[in-house]
Amino acid sequence: MGALGFYIFYAFIRIITLLPLNVLYLLSDLIYFFMYYFPGYRRKVVRENLTNSFPEKNTGEILSIEKKFYRYLCDLFIETFKMNHMSAGELMKRVPHKNPELLEKLFNEGRDVAAVLGHYSNWEWLVTLPLWAPYKFVSIYKPLANKHFDKYMIKNRTRFGMSVTPMQHVVREVIENRKNNVRALYSFLTDQTPPKGDIKFWTTFLNQDTPVYLGAEKIASKYDMAMVLFNITREKRGKYYLTVELLFEHTKGLPEHLITETHVRRLEEIIREKPEYWIWSHRRWKHKREKPDA
Repeated sequence: MGALGFYIFYAFIRIITLLPLNVLYLLSDLIYFFMYYFPGYRRKVVRENLTNSFPEKNTGEILSIEKKFYRYLCDLFIETFKMNHMSAGELMKRVPHKNPELLEKLFNEGRDVAAVLGHYSNWEWLVTLPLWAPYKFVSIYKPLANKHFDKYMIKNRTRFGMSVTPMQHVVREVIENRKNNVRALYSFLTDQTPPKGDIKFWTTFLNQDTPVYLGAEKIASKYDMAMVLFNITREKRGKYYLTVELLFEHTKGLPEHLITETHVRRLEEIIREKPEYWIWSHRRWKHKREKPDA
């Protein structure tokens, strides 16, 4: 999409999302009808991902998860664009934190924190995190290919004080914050797919060989950060809860890949509990692990 196309789309979304959220969910229901049936957005990818991830489930169970996923995906689109018109107070009510005292405790102990999460539930609505705890919140992100959408998403994510930095600049960010005696929390979306040439580690995730970025582990252990997992649960449309789970109080000196395996296993448990809230339309398993010669 070029600049003109983006601005037309942006103007349309800007106007539409002035509507109340409960009205926009009616629009989401309509979008679902077209996204799932006519002609279907990445239906083949979603079906293959679900079938390979849950070989124990029959066709009816896979179809049930698939339809629930598309309904959630349409809601996620609506909620993400609506976020531009939502106040900090409304977002904080819609994503209350169950245990903010954990981050406060780590901050008072002088700890930096690495937070891991996946593309699960509505991670975009965590933009109010800087208003919940005294940390400087830094979101580590992979820039979008479309520079106009990338700029739009950065603007949304930084409205309430969150900082964003590309993956390749995270070490520079850590060094700068430590030099200025700034306690920071660095959040990593850990279920992204590394480019083939950057794959350094494979594990089994959702019944499949899966490459995983090691950045969260390397940064956390190098600087002995505490590591937490952001567990976002969806109660109903427009209402989520955030629970911060402590994975490691100290990460320096731990066995190689223990940190990565731990957060991967925990995310897998969360997805298995309610699989419809993970992004199945991503080509997460597009790279295949090379088998050693016999």
